[in-house]
Amino acid sequence: MNNKGTATMSQTKAMTQVALFAALIFIMAFTPFLGYIPLGFTRATIIHIPVIIGSLMLGPKRGAALGFVFGLTSFINNTINPSVTSFVFTPFYSLGEYSGGFGSILICFLPRILVGVVPYYVYRLVTKIAGKWEKKGTAAGLALAGLSGSLTNTLLVMHMILLFFGHDYAMASEITGNVYLAILAVIGINGVPEAIVAAVIVMLIGKVLMNTKVMKNIGV
Repeated sequence: MNNKGTATMSQTKAMTQVALFAALIFIMAFTPFLGYIPLGFTRATIIHIPVIIGSLMLGPKRGAALGFVFGLTSFINNTINPSVTSFVFTPFYSLGEYSGGFGSILICFLPRILVGVVPYYVYRLVTKIAGKWEKKGTAAGLALAGLSGSLTNTLLVMHMILLFFGHDYAMASEITGNVYLAILAVIGINGVPEAIVAAVIVMLIGKVLMNTKVMKNIGV
C-alpha cells in the first residue's frame, strides 16, 4: 500500500508539474503578440523557452510532452488564425491551390517535441565537460541548452518546410528567387535572434529555478 501510495503521489506531482508548464505555454500561445508574433508570411515565437526550461527541470520525457503541447498550440493557431503559409503547419487550411497534408502534422509536432528533448542532453553534456568550472559551466550549459532548443525548432521546421512544401511555400510567400536562400534568410532573420534571446533568458531564469532549494520546494 505504501509503495502504491508513494507511486500515486509521485505521478500526481509529475502531472501537476507538467500541467503548470503546459498552462504557461497555452497562455503565451493565445495571448496576442506574446507567444506567436506575426511577421507577414511567418510567425516568430518565444514559446520554446518554457519548453526548454521544463525539459531541464523535469527531464526529457516530460519535456517531450511539453513540446507536444507547443506543437498543439501551433496547430490550433494556424488552423483558426492562419497566415498565408499556415498550410505548412495544418492540413485543415488551404490557400487557393496550396494545401497542407501529413507533412504539415510532422512539421508542426516533431521539431517541437524535440525542443523538449535536445536541450536536456546538451545541458547535461556541457555541465559534465565543464564541471570543473562549476558555476561558469552551469551558466554555459543553460545558455547552450536555450540556444540548441531554439535552433532545433527553427532549423527542423524550415528544412522540413523545404522538404515537404518547398514550391508551394515559395509561391505562397511570393519568393521569386532560390527557395533555399529564402529559407536561410528566414533562419538568419528570425531564427538566430530567437536563439540568442532563448540562450539569455534560459540562462537567467534557469539560474534561479534550477537552484537546489527551489527545485526541492517545487518537488523536482
